[in-house]
Amino acid sequence: MNATYLRKKFDAGLTWDQYLATDTERAGNWLQIYEQVNLTPDQLSLVGGFSRDLKMLCVSGIWCGDCVQQGPLLQRIAEGSPTIDLRWLDRDEHADLAEQIKINDGLRVPVVIFMAEDFEPVSFYGDRTLTRYRAIAARQFGASCPLPGAPVPDDELQGTLQDWLDEVERVHLLLRTSGRLRKMHGD
Repeated sequence: MNATYLRKKFDAGLTWDQYLATDTERAGNWLQIYEQVNLTPDQLSLVGGFSRDLKMLCVSGIWCGDCVQQGPLLQRIAEGSPTIDLRWLDRDEHADLAEQIKINDGLRVPVVIFMAEDFEPVSFYGDRTLTRYRAIAARQFGASCPLPGAPVPDDELQGTLQDWLDEVERVHLLLRTSGRLRKMHGD
């Protein structure tokens, strides 16, 4: 994946509202989780203090239970920072990209591609955070995909939010300390 390719994909990406409008029947499940979680004042202070522009492209499926439970958390993080620009792509409509970000040889979702301001790839992360995997393992072992709309305990949501926030902060610090970007910005 190069910057030109990622820029085209990012430009094809949808905003949160546009993405949810692609399936209004399922959007309610996303909005339910969105309303259930907010960033704490400390989390807002952290993301609000980011100084590097960060592009985040979430490859997702509006039909996917893991996306329902994690996508709204990503949206909350992005809303907390003027430097984060988050876009959404349907995995199945962008199979060429999905093939390039397989995890354990699987077309997993959600997967976030993190990019610098000039669309240079920095990292990708997904499909479930450590908190999500721990919760699923505690409930059952083996393959599972939670049903969209199934209740999610608040502590699991908060833990998953923190997992995603930790990754976003890690990427921001990578960008902030990048010699290439420091030279470009003169800082």
